[in-house]
Amino acid sequence: MQRNRQGTLRVGVLAGEASGDILGSRVLAALAAHCDKLVVEGIGGPLMEAQGLSSMFPMERLSVMGFVEPLKRLPELLRIRRQVFEHFRDNPPDIFLGIDSPDFNLRLERKLRHCGIPTAHLVSPSVWAWRRGRIEKIRQSVDLMLCLFPFETAIYRENHIPVRFVGHPLADELPRAVDRLEARRALGLSEAGEVLALLPGSRSGEVRMLAPLFLQAARRLRSAQPELSLVMPAANAARETELRQLLEEYPDLPVNLVSGRSREVMAAATAVLLASGTATLEAALLKRPMVVAYRMGALSWWLITRLVHTEYAALPNVLAGRALVPELLQDAASPQGLADAVAPLLGGGSDAAEQLQAFDAMHRELARDYASICAEALLELLGSSANRG
Repeated sequence: MQRNRQGTLRVGVLAGEASGDILGSRVLAALAAHCDKLVVEGIGGPLMEAQGLSSMFPMERLSVMGFVEPLKRLPELLRIRRQVFEHFRDNPPDIFLGIDSPDFNLRLERKLRHCGIPTAHLVSPSVWAWRRGRIEKIRQSVDLMLCLFPFETAIYRENHIPVRFVGHPLADELPRAVDRLEARRALGLSEAGEVLALLPGSRSGEVRMLAPLFLQAARRLRSAQPELSLVMPAANAARETELRQLLEEYPDLPVNLVSGRSREVMAAATAVLLASGTATLEAALLKRPMVVAYRMGALSWWLITRLVHTEYAALPNVLAGRALVPELLQDAASPQGLADAVAPLLGGGSDAAEQLQAFDAMHRELARDYASICAEALLELLGSSANRG
C-alpha cells in the first residue's frame, strides 16, 4: 500500500519478555521505513534498542513468571508502570504499542488511552481459551488489537473491538521446505534411517514430568525398530544437566543429547514427540509430523481443566480446528500411549501425510509479512485518530 511518508514519528512501546523484544524490533524497523525520523521510548530489550529505542528500565525487571514471583515484585512493578505512564502523560507519543505482557500492559494502555493517546496491543491475550471476562478490559484499553493467529480475531469482532490479523513472524522466517539431510549433517546424525526428536520442554517441571515418559516410549519404539535414532535438545545448561543425569538411568537407550539447537533437531527428525507449547508451531512450520503431550501436578490439572475453555491444547490443532495431531494429556500421556501414537508417523504413512498437508496450508496462511502489516495497521490507526481529532 502506497502512503505518504511521516515526518518525525514518536512511538511509545513496552515489551516485558525476550519474545516481545523480537516482535517489537521488527515492527520498529518497518515503521522506520515510513518516516523521516523515528523516536522510540518505553521499555524493551537489546533488539528494540538496536532500532533506536531509549529504554527507561531494563526489560529484565518486568520478566517475571508464575504466581508467587509477581506478587513478591509487585511494588517495583507498580512503580515502574506508574513512572512509564507519567512520562508518556507528560510527553505524549503519537501512538503507544504494548507487546504481549497483558497483565502489565492493558492497565497502562487504558490510562494512556484516557489521556488521548492512540493505543494498540500486539499478541492477543488468550481470551478465546480462558478468562474471557478480560474482553471488557481490553475494550477499554486498546484502539486496535494485533493478532498473530487468524482464529483469534472472532472474539474481538463479536465484541466490536477493532482487530487485525497480522500473521506470524516465524512463518515469514522459516522456508516452506527445510532440508532434513542438511540438518542431520549439521548435528552429526546418520543421513539414513528414521530419527525421532524428543522435546520434553524448556522448564524444569516439564522435564521432570515428561522426559521419563518420552524415554520410556522411545524404548518401546526401539524394541520394535532397533535402528531408530533418538535425538533430544536441552533448552539451556540447567536442562542439559538434568537430562544427562536422567539418561544415566537409561544406559540401553542411545540418545543424542544436543545443547540447544532445537530447530535443527526438529528439522533433522522424521517425527517429533514434544511438550505442548510454542514449539508445536515451529514443528508444524518445519513440516515435521508430531505427537503432543503434557503432564502437570494433579491440583494444577484440576484447576486448568475448570478454567480453560478450548477443545484442543496443541496449537496446530487449534489452528486446524480439528484433532490433526495426537494430544496425550495428563494420564493419557503414558509410555505405551505415546509409543502407539508416534509409531504410525515413523513409517511416513497416511497419518504423517495428512499432518504435512495441513502444516503447509498453515504456513501459507500465517506468512503475511508480519512486520509490514503491523506497521501499516499502526499508521492507519494514527491517521484515523488524527482525523477524529
